[in-house]
Amino acid sequence: MLTQITEGVLVHESEFCQSNTVVVRGRDGVLLIDPGIHGDELACLANDLSDLGQTVVAGFSTHPHWDHLLWHSALGAAPRYSTAVCAATAEDRLSGGVDAVAKAAGIPELVPLDLLGLITGLPAGTAQIPWDGPRVRIIEHQAHAPGHAALLIEERGVLVAGDMLSDVLIPMLDLNGTADPIEDYLTALRLLEGVAGDVDVVVPGHGSVGGADQVRALIDQDRAYLHALRDGLDPSDPRVGPSAKPGWEWVGNVHTGQLQRLARRSERDGTRD
Repeated sequence: MLTQITEGVLVHESEFCQSNTVVVRGRDGVLLIDPGIHGDELACLANDLSDLGQTVVAGFSTHPHWDHLLWHSALGAAPRYSTAVCAATAEDRLSGGVDAVAKAAGIPELVPLDLLGLITGLPAGTAQIPWDGPRVRIIEHQAHAPGHAALLIEERGVLVAGDMLSDVLIPMLDLNGTADPIEDYLTALRLLEGVAGDVDVVVPGHGSVGGADQVRALIDQDRAYLHALRDGLDPSDPRVGPSAKPGWEWVGNVHTGQLQRLARRSERDGTRD
């Protein structure tokens, strides 16, 4: 079911990890951001758009994780964009075949994979999505995943945050091959903080849609978590531990895993010194 969050912007929430698909109305059709997740949900999304008399004229994937690279034949053959780094990373990860990725990532059987990752990277430095609709600014950074992009729908005051600024997920670091994943994330938060004054609605990749008063609160919460993680302290974060939202208790395991991997990195770097 599509829910309007402001004029010309709608959200479809999946049962899978409270994943949000964002629909932006243009003059000749809609922009579809991170469509997902299960096949019946994607088909329902296509039917809902058809009932509204809308066709998909463009798609965008915020980052190269499988749940943000999905598509369905019923959505049509519109161009699907991402940042150049995101597209290159997706291509590399899918080079061994979709089946290998599905097995390694534990992708549920209900997820359609025939159109997984068929995205086109926009030229490096592209400032906005090329489509005939409201200006959508691309805010590229390297937090969480290579070539991650947040999107600011300027005329509507909507920030599509990708896998950041969530009320249920802590900052999840890209710990594979990055020199300083915590600083990468802090840098991304500064970029988002720079546009926070223009935001009336924030849509995370997973979690609840928030209002203007929550944008800076979520940025502050994520920054506090990262500082605690960097210093090896208890994050006192409501998304971790007994205060976690029911069904999201596993986020505590993510936190523990990040602590352990960062500790190993520190020991390894210390040995090199």
